Amino acid sequence: MKIIKISAVATLISLSSAIAAAELNSPELTPFGAERAADPAEGIPEWTGGLEKKPINQSGGKFHTNPFSDEKPIAVIDRANMASYEQYLSEGVKALYKSYGTYSINLYPTHRTMSAPEEVYQNTKLNTTRAKLVKDGNGIEGAIGGIPFPIPKSGIELFWNHIARWQGVYYEDTSGTAIVDVSGKFSLLREQNKVLVNYYNKNNPADLDNVLIYFVNKMLPPSRSAGEILLVHETVDQVKEPRRAWAYFAGQRRVRRAPTLAYDTPQDGYFSDEADMLNGAPDRYDWKIVGKAVKIIPYNSYELASESLKYEDILKPGHINPEHARWEKHRVWVLEANLKQGQRHIYSKRRFYIDEDSWAVVMSENYDGRGELWRVNIAHTLISYEVPTISPQLTVYHDLTNRTYTALGLKNQEKIPRDFSAAIPDEKFWTPGNLRRMGVQ
Repeated sequence: MKIIKISAVATLISLSSAIAAAELNSPELTPFGAERAADPAEGIPEWTGGLEKKPINQSGGKFHTNPFSDEKPIAVIDRANMASYEQYLSEGVKALYKSYGTYSINLYPTHRTMSAPEEVYQNTKLNTTRAKLVKDGNGIEGAIGGIPFPIPKSGIELFWNHIARWQGVYYEDTSGTAIVDVSGKFSLLREQNKVLVNYYNKNNPADLDNVLIYFVNKMLPPSRSAGEILLVHETVDQVKEPRRAWAYFAGQRRVRRAPTLAYDTPQDGYFSDEADMLNGAPDRYDWKIVGKAVKIIPYNSYELASESLKYEDILKPGHINPEHARWEKHRVWVLEANLKQGQRHIYSKRRFYIDEDSWAVVMSENYDGRGELWRVNIAHTLISYEVPTISPQLTVYHDLTNRTYTALGLKNQEKIPRDFSAAIPDEKFWTPGNLRRMGVQ
């Protein structure tokens, strides 16, 4: 009898995979599983392959030319007229309007600019028949080099689509993190990042060694911790094996295992599992798909990333300068996470808005233990069309209680923005033994 049950389950899984593969091959969907069709009533165009008018001669490590520099906002949404757009605004954005009379949104025409290399599309197609959840959704196996679940059937599959989304194979960048007080004054931390997305650098899932991403972060002057270096091996199944982390301390010239960098461990104005909007182990929450909706979200944020802007032009009291932020209407998946009975986390409930074309979380709302909306996070992205992939240019973490915010990823005053053209370091680079060598260079 047990054999029959196992066989039946295997048949159902195989059938489900076959259906997902057939759906992804449908002309109604993009290679990433988004709705290809336009929605003229909402101003959403058909997806036709991504950015259509790519600026010529764009090379790695250069600031992007804005392909939409000649466009003007079709509407400016402020407190006076926000009721007319209420259905398109997330609860978090509504809270920002309520908190700040100076808050507004410049709404522009929608451009579905997301695209990826053909190899990533093909791997996404293959993942429909080989990717599966393991350990109650705390990990995935079988998937490699593409979106794991382009036809998601559950909230936990949506979670993994963001975690394993296409964001390039390797990149380097130098950026600033500004901690902005109530008056608009800010302190700036500078850091250099080197990131290898192992999931997109391997051809066989068995070669991952449970490592999704390798990450090196070096603090730069004028940061008080300048010279400190952090090495992270971001594991796929973090319940089975928590992320591995080591730190080099410049004053001691020693390498040590880093303290826990997970869940709600405080960082500079946000918590560990809010980096990249959402990361880490999903085990403390129940995840559910709320549905799909048309929302006004930040998109194609080329002006906000411009080298012509200074940080003082961007960072204002309460929120960033709305003049430089671009918002568009897009279809999003709405994902909700509710804290499990008996689990602990500073957030009791979280809601995420995931761009259907890229699977990137672009907005989130985070509720405290009393069920009150506490923090609102917003990721301003653009398409790095030389790759191509979607890239976060500025992520803003708003604390509604103390009216402060943290702006992570500022690159406007750096010489080089995110660079996808740099050579990938060899395997020894990503080892604890190399940390001290990097520290004394």
